[in-house]
Amino acid sequence: MLIRTLPEGREVRTFLGIVLVLTVGQGLWMALNAVYATSVLHLSAEQFGIGVGIAAGVALALSTPTGHLADRVGARRVQIWSLVAMGPLSAALLLVSDYPSYLLVISVQAVAYSASRGARLAMIAGLVPPEKRVPVRAYMRTMSNVGATAGASVAGVLLAIGSTAYYRGAVVAVALAYLASGLLTLLLPTVPGQPPRPGPALVVLRDRPFLAFVALDGLLSMHNMLLEVVLPLWVLQHTGAPRWTIAAILLLNTVLVVLLQVRASRGTDEPTSAARASRTGALCITAACLVFALSDGASAVTASALLLLGAIAHVLGEVRQAAGSWGIAFGLAPDDAQGQYQGTHAMGADIGKMIAPALLTWLAIGHGTVGWIVMAAGFAVLGAAMPPLVAWSRRGRKTEVPASA
Repeated sequence: MLIRTLPEGREVRTFLGIVLVLTVGQGLWMALNAVYATSVLHLSAEQFGIGVGIAAGVALALSTPTGHLADRVGARRVQIWSLVAMGPLSAALLLVSDYPSYLLVISVQAVAYSASRGARLAMIAGLVPPEKRVPVRAYMRTMSNVGATAGASVAGVLLAIGSTAYYRGAVVAVALAYLASGLLTLLLPTVPGQPPRPGPALVVLRDRPFLAFVALDGLLSMHNMLLEVVLPLWVLQHTGAPRWTIAAILLLNTVLVVLLQVRASRGTDEPTSAARASRTGALCITAACLVFALSDGASAVTASALLLLGAIAHVLGEVRQAAGSWGIAFGLAPDDAQGQYQGTHAMGADIGKMIAPALLTWLAIGHGTVGWIVMAAGFAVLGAAMPPLVAWSRRGRKTEVPASA
């Protein structure tokens, strides 16, 4: 069904194929990263955690500048070279012999990853008409889920075997996936770079409405960590639900995202409608939090039913909020600065991921039902802020047009 409904156009299909290959490698590595670092490289858990934090900070700091690079020299060129570079950088982990060299490799990887992410989103803006950008982004997310699930499944088999040789072979496979993704990008049309314009290079850093959107959207995107981090602890410590409920919820989420994300993106290609979609998604997430709260201390059957019901409400909110977020980010970005705007937008989600585990766990696990209610109220307020925020941004752009003219 998914293949038959892919958007028309050889370029779009090729692009989605690149995303699929790329995310198979990423899914494989995400599942093996910690095990490889601790079991093969013999790093401590603390060293691994610090390294991941440093690399994440590097990627965060360079999201806007590398997006600007894609605007100036061409998104296709930046994607090719950044993904091709990720091949030998991944393979370099086979040669790592001490902690400083490990930090160096993963930090340079973070630079290449940051560049590839901004370029990938700028390529959508450069190759796809405005009204089709969000649908293509939705197909990207669907393909990403399929690819990451396939990679994680392979990783599960390797973890069951538990062989160091197989782990090293997986590193080679990841490197080849990055290299193949970069080379496949050669099949796409060139996206020309934009000439420099008068004024500051990083114009996004002076766009206050957009930066406000990035901040609020990043906080709203914290809900993505609920199922991965908070709910497993909640199930174990606050409910009578069996442990397998955790896996069932994650599987349900993956399947429903694949089935619903494209459909949920309809009508979000324009910032005003996208803001309403983001608000609707936030309300669904609010409802999910309240349902999760009801499972506190419930019996196995009742808790399982409530948790699954909350997971369904959450995924409905997740796909709608994501589509709204993309529509706002594409719609508010100038065509000659899509790379730096999309890179900055991605920073919001990165910051949300950094904050979410500690904050949401403190609320739900530390304060129980009250914590879930506070969380629900927070998501509702963030969603309600999106329409007036977009209206503010569009008013500002209307007043800028005569001055620039």
